[in-house]
Amino acid sequence: MFENLSEKLQNVLRNLKGEARVSEAVLAATLRELRMALLEADVHVGVVKALLDGLRAKALGEEVLRSLSPGQQVVKIVRDELALLLGGATPAALRFASRPPSVFMLVGLQGSGKTTTAGKLGLWLKNSGHYPFLVPADVYRPAAIEQLIRVGKASGLKVHEPERGASPVQIAQAAALQARRSGYDTVVVDTAGRLHIDAELMDELRALKAAVEPAEILFVADAMTGQDAVRSAGEFHRAVDLTGVVLTKMDGDSRGGAALSIGHVTGVRLKFLGTGERPSEFEVFHPDRLVGRILGMGDLLGLIEKAEEVFDEEQAAVLERKLRKEEFTLESFRDQIRMIRKMGPLSGIVSMLPGMGNIREADLDSGAMVRALAIVDSMTSRERAAPQVLNGSRKRRIARGSGQSVQEINRLLKQFAQMKRMMRTLKDPRTRKGGKLPFFGR
Repeated sequence: MFENLSEKLQNVLRNLKGEARVSEAVLAATLRELRMALLEADVHVGVVKALLDGLRAKALGEEVLRSLSPGQQVVKIVRDELALLLGGATPAALRFASRPPSVFMLVGLQGSGKTTTAGKLGLWLKNSGHYPFLVPADVYRPAAIEQLIRVGKASGLKVHEPERGASPVQIAQAAALQARRSGYDTVVVDTAGRLHIDAELMDELRALKAAVEPAEILFVADAMTGQDAVRSAGEFHRAVDLTGVVLTKMDGDSRGGAALSIGHVTGVRLKFLGTGERPSEFEVFHPDRLVGRILGMGDLLGLIEKAEEVFDEEQAAVLERKLRKEEFTLESFRDQIRMIRKMGPLSGIVSMLPGMGNIREADLDSGAMVRALAIVDSMTSRERAAPQVLNGSRKRRIARGSGQSVQEINRLLKQFAQMKRMMRTLKDPRTRKGGKLPFFGR
């Protein structure tokens, strides 16, 4: 996400870093380029003006003029102002009712991804120690109820099954009562949408709000619709008083304007991002981390959190013991690839590393891990434990079984040998701190 905006902003700021002095002329040229980059990314014109006014005032201040590296000081101001524009340094926490269950209403236009988001939010709540209950209150869209049941089942979540002919308000009230009796502490209500905003839709949402008294009303917006999402959010906010926004399809070809504009224009904080199609590809929105990724500064905290979600502590301990005893085999290698794949698309992982924000999916060989798994899976247990036994005939058999070439097998074995040499280096006590191996230590 933000590939074009990120590349343009980084180019502008890269040129600025080399300036020994930030004069008014240099600053004016920089702000002009920033303005063009933001407008091309479909950022709301009012947001662009507010951002640049703040940058201009701070960049010409005494702190910058007296700084030993004024260019870098301006880069810091750009980072801070962008983070402030997105809501500040800290994420907006989800609000819960004083007495359970807490009800979360998802609203938005048809096609924005509300039903999928209901499942993702439910899974996020479940992983956060809650007991969520999903409610299908969209009685108009064909198969909407069946879709939510299927989404819930995929994540191991309980879904309310409404009575035939019940209205959305009756469904929501019955579900809230069932949740209270059954011990569910959170209720996620998937409401109906329309292709456009109309009075009937808003009246129904107001009735739902009055019936279940939600702790949060979250507007679900498709990031790829740009300023249309911002305008729709404003209309919904005027009708039902939104408490937060969820942006979906952030992994698509989004220019980023909606993410940078929606909070400032509506006054409603962004709370979650849908970053992919998998139920787990859903994350709390951290303004400062997103700005770091846009400006190529990385998001190491986000990367660590992703790793902690998928890396099993027991497996990591087993791997560490194998490394100490130099028993790292192709089987261990395969287990690591499987866990890395659970973290999501390779481009998303790489974009969290400092200086790697401009790496695109096309620049990465995302199929390499799939090919490596196919090759290792086509080996026998003995071959995975002792790859030195792999002669020409064995490699040809593996090539047929994996659908890869012998050259591809040789390339994988070479990479594995290089990794083992690196592991021996890490095992050297001089490269270790506190008696733990880097990356794998607990």
